[in-house]
Amino acid sequence: MSMTASAERTVVVGRVTGVFGVKGWVRVHSFTDPRDGILGYHPWLIGDERQSAHRVVDGAVHGNGIIARLDGIADRDAARALVGSTISVWRRQLGATRPDEFFWADLIGLTVVNEEGAILGTVKDLLATGANDVLVIEGERRRLVPFIPGQVVRRVDLEGRQIRVDWNEEY
Repeated sequence: MSMTASAERTVVVGRVTGVFGVKGWVRVHSFTDPRDGILGYHPWLIGDERQSAHRVVDGAVHGNGIIARLDGIADRDAARALVGSTISVWRRQLGATRPDEFFWADLIGLTVVNEEGAILGTVKDLLATGANDVLVIEGERRRLVPFIPGQVVRRVDLEGRQIRVDWNEEY
């Protein structure tokens, strides 16, 4: 079975923030919603430059974060070596979406074009502001465009790698 390049992308879902106890457990800040959703992904790819795959043996919500025990991490020193590392999963682990639905990670790198056909740049990040999410677009300059489907965001074309927006290039 052949995998496409996009199916092999990784998506950051959390970060190791500390150690918990002496038996190799780690504290995790989860970016998933719900927060304990991170525990359902196997394996975790831990690290920034070099990643190592670890299966989650056990885990739970603990305070405002998550604690987890990973295979191959048996003591506090091994757990401490992971502190500060990102936790990623393969994009394919996130599953399929409905036609009108996508993960933020799917939008990163898409070209943003306004209704007049002007290229505003590419999506570098998204911000959750509470009222609505915001696209962070890098082009000839940085733009922050509210992600409001139907009003500002007219169409997301994942296959064509493009987002069409009703946004003046002078904004």
